[in-house]
Amino acid sequence: MPIPAAGYPLTAALSPRVQVVETTDSTNADVVAAVTSDPAGWPHLSLLITDDQRAGRGRLDRTWTAPAGTALAVSVVVDAGRIPMAARGWIPLAAGAAMTRAVNARLSGHGSKAELKWPNDVLVDGAKICGILAEAVPGTLDTVVVGSGINTRMTRADLPVSTATSFAAIGLEVDEDRLLADYLEALAGFLSHLSEGDIAHVHRDIEKLCATVGREVSVSLPDGTTVQGRAERLDEEGRLVVGSGTIQTVVSAGDVVHVR
Repeated sequence: MPIPAAGYPLTAALSPRVQVVETTDSTNADVVAAVTSDPAGWPHLSLLITDDQRAGRGRLDRTWTAPAGTALAVSVVVDAGRIPMAARGWIPLAAGAAMTRAVNARLSGHGSKAELKWPNDVLVDGAKICGILAEAVPGTLDTVVVGSGINTRMTRADLPVSTATSFAAIGLEVDEDRLLADYLEALAGFLSHLSEGDIAHVHRDIEKLCATVGREVSVSLPDGTTVQGRAERLDEEGRLVVGSGTIQTVVSAGDVVHVR
């Protein structure tokens, strides 16, 4: 099913701007460029959507591609200026938690379960259905663009790796408008709590959704080293605390593998 002719009315009811394009290299790159040239035209919670992204990017500069029409790419503008600087590290986690809630709502009655893998991958039954990349608009610390890639109609044969999944692969046809509206509503709620300084609320809710906490993990850090141990908790800034014996390592960025 292609981008719906009716557009995204449920999503549009929650967003000041919903722009749909047939194809693009990267929704994040497009929105960053658009916000840079016309910030007033892309207010808080504006979004760009396509089901044909040709050169998406993930964490650690990984590329992300999918056959046209099989995945939804969406980038959302976040006005980080309304959030205290010390709380802004929660924005990517809030996006991951919001998408986890939205995916779970679409899985109701199916028997599958969505969970958050730190910092912001969404898993269904342990396999990745959505990846998220948050990046600040260059030249400002007050605007963040959050891009999500959701595997919607991707068949099992199209899945790039054995650890990936999609709605189609588990036998579901997803209402994309409802999915995005649920995501945007949950994201707006998390961001509102952050703007009010209610980090404890966000911390509690995200930690409950996070499947990484309590698991044995291996974390590949940006400097090439690896940390192994038990993911004990998220700290007050959303960083992952990994314990190994009496040593605790606080991880602010890294690629997590759930060992068991």
